Amino acid sequence: MAFVVSARKYRPVHFEDVVGQAHVSQTLKKALQTNHLAHAFLFCGPRGVGKTTCARILAKVINCQNVTANFEPCGECESCRAFNENASFNIMELDAASNNSVEHIRTLVEQVRFQPQQGKYKVFIIDEVHMLSTQAFNAFLKTLEEPPSYAIFILATTEKHKIIPTILSRCQIFDFKRIQVKDTVAHLQKICDAEGIDAEGDALHVIAQKADGALRDALSIFDRITSASGKKITYEDVITNLNVLDYDYFFRITDALLTEDLRQVLLIFDSVLRNGFEGDHFINGLAEHLRNLLVCKDAETLRLLEVGDSLRERYRQQAALAPVSFLLTALNLCNDCDINFKMARQKPLHVELYLIKMCYAGQAIKLAIEPVAEKKTADVREVGPNGAISLPVGGQSGSASTTSAVKSPPSVVPTSKIEEKEPLQTAQTPAPGYAEVLPPKQDSILVKEPTAAPTSSLRKTGIGGLTSLTLKDIHAEIEEAETNGGLVQEAKLTPEDLKEAWASYIDSIDKDSVKTILRGADIDINPEQITVTVGSALAESTVRQEMELMEFLRKKLHAPLLALSIKLDPSRSNAVPAKPKRLTDSEKYHAMRAVNPLVDEVRKRFDLSLENE
Repeated sequence: MAFVVSARKYRPVHFEDVVGQAHVSQTLKKALQTNHLAHAFLFCGPRGVGKTTCARILAKVINCQNVTANFEPCGECESCRAFNENASFNIMELDAASNNSVEHIRTLVEQVRFQPQQGKYKVFIIDEVHMLSTQAFNAFLKTLEEPPSYAIFILATTEKHKIIPTILSRCQIFDFKRIQVKDTVAHLQKICDAEGIDAEGDALHVIAQKADGALRDALSIFDRITSASGKKITYEDVITNLNVLDYDYFFRITDALLTEDLRQVLLIFDSVLRNGFEGDHFINGLAEHLRNLLVCKDAETLRLLEVGDSLRERYRQQAALAPVSFLLTALNLCNDCDINFKMARQKPLHVELYLIKMCYAGQAIKLAIEPVAEKKTADVREVGPNGAISLPVGGQSGSASTTSAVKSPPSVVPTSKIEEKEPLQTAQTPAPGYAEVLPPKQDSILVKEPTAAPTSSLRKTGIGGLTSLTLKDIHAEIEEAETNGGLVQEAKLTPEDLKEAWASYIDSIDKDSVKTILRGADIDINPEQITVTVGSALAESTVRQEMELMEFLRKKLHAPLLALSIKLDPSRSNAVPAKPKRLTDSEKYHAMRAVNPLVDEVRKRFDLSLENE
């Protein structure tokens, strides 16, 4: 016996067999029951959701001679048998994709004129009706609006927006929806029972999700898997044949992200690439996984999780370990990665960068909510009357302390500045790179000096070093660098130093117009910024566009924190003076006469005249 695909073999023949479209089936049955049957129907919806199937069932039940009590076709009368054998003269199907011209519609209109040979109605099913040309639609309008009493039209389309409004207004419209995963799984399980196939629940869920709401696609995938696996369908067979990423990848990489195990994150992603999956496919799967974890956070939204029972429990366990803040941050990063993926030249590196951000998202969130006072005192040590030095470490408490000899004299701050600082805890564990010292007897001081050879986590190499590096360590390194830089900038900068550096920069550039503007600017300096006063908007724009100016001045003055402020003073004029206008001989004479009237007497005495007069 020839093989028949499941989409045809198990095509519904009753309204009650239609999967996931109960709102359409019940409405049509009610219309048959109350005899309120419209003359034109339009079935809209995605592919493979049952539009043509419902149209055939409706056409069949309209002409059935022995309609059942629940308004289903009997399947045994002469009309039903003729329909099953494709020999019915009362039900005609037209494929508008290949019959979309005015001539085809005229042929259809001619057939409408003939009454049915058997039964009450003549039913015309037009599939893919959106493919009709505009002229064909217009030729069909009159017949569709006022057909004979025995004619019923059922139109089906996947693109409702392409149908002209005059057609839509003449039809009773039914919108078909995508079939839910649970309904697809139930239908596939029913087919497995009928065919004697042993299928795992997780395997059927993957098939249903891959079908994306189209039952016909799900049945096609099911036939493909059955051909490869035989009478036993496992989860491994499905993900192998469909080239689907295993759920286990996402569970493992989420565990690694939560524990900030960057080594494991990068190894898992490398395994994904070596198995032939693209980076965007992986990042979209990770985003869906994180969304499922977020759904598991609330009992009300748990029903939105469309997975098997075994995976549902695994999702619930991992969701309990994942903070909502982390899930939202990681979802946002996945979305940004997907948006920018097409523009990235090194796509694997692009995904890895976002995975690194996700790995340290927890530390970033902690730093964002850390109190400001805690940050200010993170690197400050206090030396008590007994000479012991204590250092509070952000948010930690303890009393362990160590002592060592002082290898270099520490920088000290007078005790008068201690009053400006916030109260410091004592007997804390020193931060990495610092050591407690017992200096000679002296008053209480604040020391902000690292040991001679601090071990910086930023200097670690290899994946192992990256794994142990946290954002708190990076934050401490930045604070230390700013502290050391601040010591250099404590030396007061003088206007003479600024003018010398300013003149050096002017000599280093080539544009004469920029040199003129910079030379005409009035410059002043305070401990933190340079103030440049100019006389025009053009000069202000020119100074702002000198990108290398501040970098040059910071290096020249050894002031890495130096800032720039530009003021506009219209009373000052930095504009280049305009060239004098060239005067004619006549203009020169009149100007000279205005200064000295005797010039006119000289002209008259010698009887002189101007050339242009």
